[in-house]
Amino acid sequence: MVSLKFQIPTTVVLSLIYVVYVLAGGAIFWYLEGNQLEENSRIFDRKKVELLEQFSCIEQHALENFAQEIIWAYKSGVVFRGNRTLHGFWQFSTSAVFSATVVTTIGYGDISPTTTSGQLFCVLFALFGIPLNVVVLNRFGKFMLSIEQRTSAYIGQKINRRKTARVAIAGISFLIGMTMFIFIPTYAFHTFENWNYHEAFYFTFITLATIGFGDYVAGNNPDIIYPFWYSQVVAVWIFFGLAWLSLVINLCIEMLEKLSTYLKQRQLDSLENKTIEETVEEPDPAEPREETSASKEDPTAPTCS
Repeated sequence: MVSLKFQIPTTVVLSLIYVVYVLAGGAIFWYLEGNQLEENSRIFDRKKVELLEQFSCIEQHALENFAQEIIWAYKSGVVFRGNRTLHGFWQFSTSAVFSATVVTTIGYGDISPTTTSGQLFCVLFALFGIPLNVVVLNRFGKFMLSIEQRTSAYIGQKINRRKTARVAIAGISFLIGMTMFIFIPTYAFHTFENWNYHEAFYFTFITLATIGFGDYVAGNNPDIIYPFWYSQVVAVWIFFGLAWLSLVINLCIEMLEKLSTYLKQRQLDSLENKTIEETVEEPDPAEPREETSASKEDPTAPTCS
C-alpha cells in the first residue's frame, strides 16, 4: 500500500513566516515604545498642570483649543518665532523635495497639500509620476548592475577565477554603495541637522527604504540656516540612493526566491523518494512461498538416472 503524506506548500510556509515576523515585530515595538509613551503622557499632564497653576487666568478648555490651533498651523507650514510667524513650507526648494517624496512614495507626512486644487493635482502628479519613477529607477539599477557584471567578468577573465571575481566585485560594490548612500549621508545629516549619529542613520535608511515616517526630515528645521544647494543635493541623493537600494532589495528578493525554489524542490524529491520506497514491498515471511517449477512436478514421474 502507498501511504500519501500531507506536504505543506512552500507558499503557505512563507506566508506563515511572514505573519509571525510581522506579529513579532509588533510585539517588540509595543514593548520598546509602549512604556515610553506612557512616560511621555505623564510628563505632558504634569507640564499642563504646572502651566495652568502658573497662569490661573487661563482655562483648560481654552488652552486645549489653542494647542490644537498650533498643531494645525504647524501642519499647514506656519512656524512661530517670537511675535512673528515664518512660512516654513511651500518655498520652491521644499516644494521640489516634496514632489520628489511623492513620486518616490516616501511621503514623510510632515507637509501635505491642504487646498482642493493642490490635493487634486497631487493625485494626478502621483498617478503619472510614480510609474515614471519606477521605470527610471529600474533603468539606473540595471545600469549599475551591468557595470558591476562587466567589471567582474573582465577581472575574472584576467585572473581566470570568474566566481571569485564575481563575489569579490559584488562585495566591493556593496561597500561602495553603503559608503556613498548610507555612511557619508549619515555624517552629513549629523553635521547639518544637528542630529546624533543613530538619528541620522535612522533617517537615512527610512528615507531610502521609502518608509518615510516624517518624524525626521532633512532641511526642515527653521532654526537652521541651510546652504542654498542643500535641498538639491538631498533630492539627488534620494534618487540615486533609491536606485542603489532597490537594486540591493531586488537581489535579496532573488535570493529568497531561489531559496524558496530550492526548499520546494527538496520537498518534492523527499516525497518522491518516500513514494518509491513504499511501493517496493518486501515479502512477508509469514506468507507461504510460491512453489518452484520443480516442486510442482508430479512426484510419481520417473527421474533420469
